Amino acid sequence: MSAISLQGITKRYPDHVAVDRLDLDVQAGEFMVLVGPSGCGKSTTLRMIAGLEDISEGRLLIGGRDVTHAEPHERDIAMVFQSYALYPHMTVYMNMAFGLLRTSKLSRDEVDQRVQEAARRLQITELLQRRPNELSGGQRQRVAIGRALVRKPKVFLFDEPLSNLDAKLRTHMRGELERLHAELGITIVYVTHDQVEAMTLGTRIAVMDKGHLRQVGAPMDVYRHPANRFVASFIGSPEMNFLPVPDSMASGRAWLSDHYGNAALQPDTVLGLRPEELTLSRMAGASALSWSGVVQRVERLGAEAYAQIRVGNADVLVRTEADASLEIHQPIVLTPALSRLRVFDGPSGALLAAQG
Repeated sequence: MSAISLQGITKRYPDHVAVDRLDLDVQAGEFMVLVGPSGCGKSTTLRMIAGLEDISEGRLLIGGRDVTHAEPHERDIAMVFQSYALYPHMTVYMNMAFGLLRTSKLSRDEVDQRVQEAARRLQITELLQRRPNELSGGQRQRVAIGRALVRKPKVFLFDEPLSNLDAKLRTHMRGELERLHAELGITIVYVTHDQVEAMTLGTRIAVMDKGHLRQVGAPMDVYRHPANRFVASFIGSPEMNFLPVPDSMASGRAWLSDHYGNAALQPDTVLGLRPEELTLSRMAGASALSWSGVVQRVERLGAEAYAQIRVGNADVLVRTEADASLEIHQPIVLTPALSRLRVFDGPSGALLAAQG
């Protein structure tokens, strides 16, 4: 049984459809990340799961129970917001305990035990008597997570919880969330626009665009085998390169026709390759496909470098060694790893399946 089952979920406003017939199952103990650009419907989906937005059409099941029209407190979920939503006049201890003291049948001793246990796990025991304005952003985020933990719900919902933190603290908190999930085996649905967060945290990721679910899968499966051009461009940093098939590349066009059929030779077909799937050389090799270009820029990042190559009217990014001998305006040849090549249909953006 799935921890959460979204069946044809739709959210319709008077002037637009925010989420359109979304089908998604989240397994118990899974860390599911909803990822996509601003306005894609991911936060609306999370708020429908939480009961903070009405569902226009479809069914929502949590733990096998239909909660489509249930009140938020009837769904056995806990939500951590981007803004933390802490009570400023209460201590950390009371922020974590207040909900249980008000709505549960637990004794004060049982509530105290849960608060102390969560505080130990989150390493905030020494902060329990402070107030939110005495805490750093990272400490406030731990308190917000602790407030959810003490409830021991079926599902934890996170709405861009790290976006207010600086880069170093975001990296640290990602590690903390990953550790917490591994230790407790809790079910998490996590919303972010940051594909690095999605790739590093998710058991699976669900990529959304314009209210539609474009692809679901393990992070590296989505990275290596995107279902369409949108997913290919959104997942990966730096993003995937898209290259045309020049009419002059006779051997390359023959190879593409053999492996992908004549659909691969349409005028608006594009080839997708990630920066690490291209190699640079001063002369063409034995590959059926290669592009001539000119070095525009080299960005050295210590252990590696990224070279920006102008190919026709396109700029292509290639990952290479940090000490690679490259000069601005230098002619260069790009050769792809053919086994990693992706061919996308121009009008639809769909991935064309290899024929060979």
